[in-house]
Formats: sequence, C-alpha cells, structure tokens
Amino acid sequence: MILSLVNVEARCIMQISKLQRSILEHKPDSGQYISRIKVDIIRTTLGPRSMLKMLLDAQGGIVVTNDGNAILRELDIAHPAAKSMIELSRTQDEEVGDGTTSVIVLAGEMLHVAEAFIDKKYHPTVICRAYNKALEDALAVLDKISMAIDVNDRSMMLGLVKSCIGTKFTIQFGDLIADLALDATATVGVDQGQGIREVDIKKYIKVEKIPGGQLEDSKVLKGVMFNKDVVVPGKMKRKIINPRIILLDCPLEYKKGENQTNAELVREEDWAILLKMEEEYIENLCVQILKFKPDLVITEKGLSDLACHYFSKAGVSAIRRLRKTDNNRIAKACGAVIVNRPDELQESDVGTGAGLFEVKKIGDEFLHLLWIVKTRKRARFFSEVPARIF
Repeated sequence: MILSLVNVEARCIMQISKLQRSILEHKPDSGQYISRIKVDIIRTTLGPRSMLKMLLDAQGGIVVTNDGNAILRELDIAHPAAKSMIELSRTQDEEVGDGTTSVIVLAGEMLHVAEAFIDKKYHPTVICRAYNKALEDALAVLDKISMAIDVNDRSMMLGLVKSCIGTKFTIQFGDLIADLALDATATVGVDQGQGIREVDIKKYIKVEKIPGGQLEDSKVLKGVMFNKDVVVPGKMKRKIINPRIILLDCPLEYKKGENQTNAELVREEDWAILLKMEEEYIENLCVQILKFKPDLVITEKGLSDLACHYFSKAGVSAIRRLRKTDNNRIAKACGAVIVNRPDELQESDVGTGAGLFEVKKIGDEFLHLLWIVKTRKRARFFSEVPARIF
C-alpha cells in the first residue's frame, strides 16, 4: 500500500510538471491537465481494493481518508475548471451523501473523451448538446432498471446502507454503523404528506465523541445530550420523569450596571436596605417562575446563589450558562418556548414533551451529561450518537 501511494505521488508529480509546462506555453488544455491530475489522485480510492490517502490539512493535522470530497476540498486550486470539479464533488456529498469519487472519475473521463472532439475543431456547444442527449438516454435507462424501495423494510434498508460503506474504512464495523445510521435517520424523519419524508441530518442529528470506550459502545439517543450539570448537585434532582421544563434567555441574578456604577451610602442601615432590594428582586424573579410549577429551569445566562436557594427549596433543578444551540435543541425536542423575561412566561411556554431527564456517567471519566430521552411524538426530531473512541 505504501509503494502504491508512492507510485501515485510520483505520477502526480510528473503530471504537475506537465501542467506547469502547459501553463507556461499558454496551452488551451491546461484545465484538462488539472482535471486529469485530480482524477488520478482519487482514482485509486475507488472500488473494493481502494487505498487510503494521507493528507495534511491547513492546521497541520493529518487526515487519512478515501472519500473523494474530503480529499478534493484539501486541494488549493485557483483554476476555474478545476474548481467546478470540486463543486461537483461537494454537491454530490450534500445531495446524495455518497458517490463523491465516482462523479469525479466520470467527469474526468468525459473531459478526456471530449478532448478528441476539441482537437477536431468541434464547437463546445455541439459537444454539450451531445452530452445533454446522452443524459436523457441515461435517465431513460435508469428508469427501466430502477426498483422500488420499501423504507419500512429494515433488512432492505440495511443492505443499501452497507453497500455505501462497503469501501470505507469503517467496513469492519459495517453492521454497527449501518444500524446507527438507520436508527438516527428514522428518528428524525418527518412525514410531509403525499409520500414525501424529510430527513434533515445536519440540523437534527449531532455526533458526540467521548473518549474512554470502544466503538461498539456507540448508540443512538432519542433526545438531546449536552455537557452540563445541575447547579447544586447535592440538593437538586438528577433524574426526573416527565419533567416540566422552562427555558430562559435572561440572567436570574441582580442586574449589574452597564457602566461604572457608584453608590454612596451615608448610613450603615442603607447597606442593609440595598442588600434587601437585591434579594427582593431575585425573589420576585423566582416567584414568577415557580408559579408554573416547573421541574427543570434552564437559562443561557447566570444564576445567582440566592436563586439557587429558592429553586432547591422548591425542589426544582436548575442549569445555567447553556449554549444557545443546545437550548434551541431542547426547545424543539420538548416543545418549550425560550422566554426572554420571566414576567412574560405563560403556561404554553412550558415544555412537557420530554419523557426523562437524567444525568449519567459515560466513559472512564464522570462527565455530567443531561439526557432528555424522548418517549413521545417529538422524539423523532432529535438523535444524538455518542461515540466512545480512543
């Protein structure tokens, strides 16, 4: 494998020298040289005997992959024809998710075939019309040889997924990866009607990588997971069944002055009055929240010790300084509405779609993770795949 990689690199160096001579001589086929070089680079990554490529990214990290899109996006090329090839691979990856190497090899061969017609002084528009006609014939043939797929047939779907990862590095974990991918996409799928099912994996699926275990320990979590613990672990609950969740985007602490604020106290009693005003302000905020009888309060901002005291006294668990993205995930998962001010809270803003709130230990280290495992219909919108890797 190492000798093959060296041979490929040697061929690439020879092609690059040809390209440099072609550009210096202002030959019109320099774009085809670039495209052919790219095709030769990734051609050996296709098929059952494919080889991995070791790449050095811009940050100095080493990437080992045989994915065509991952390889091409690391190339720094300024030629417009070569850039269009990279865009072709990126579009294939976004729309289909597989076949990034095949489309580049096919496009490179089409350019190679067209070179003979260019030498015969055929106009490019004539060649493009011929390719469009060939596209229509290819689509007609595909309609004849295509077969219907039942998405509810798990064995058939697993076969399709395994065929996609058959040439990937994860083939040794083919059954596990196929099960994880199928479970995750089935969880977040949304029926749009008229036989249309939307699966937005970039928006509703997140991969969490936790060191300390084996790849076989990976599983799909039908809910949301994030690395945060309750504010007071000893006094607040870490496991709540069917919790009522309130999400906030405001601090539950005394509001500090935006600029430098000075307070001049003449009497000693004024200091006690000032502290009492702060306590009453925090107490008022907590009362406005507690009247809706929540089990879990999550805020993106700070949470004062006095507010923690009121919440723990009422048996409410609290989490502070949560990321905006995680807060949005929880809102969509449990049906809650993120509120900017506690006095604007309504009963409809309370999330009741979560089946379980729990803190668990994953991996060798004790990581404070909050799992909101879905047991109702909204569960299908989220899926977390925590992968334990070395």
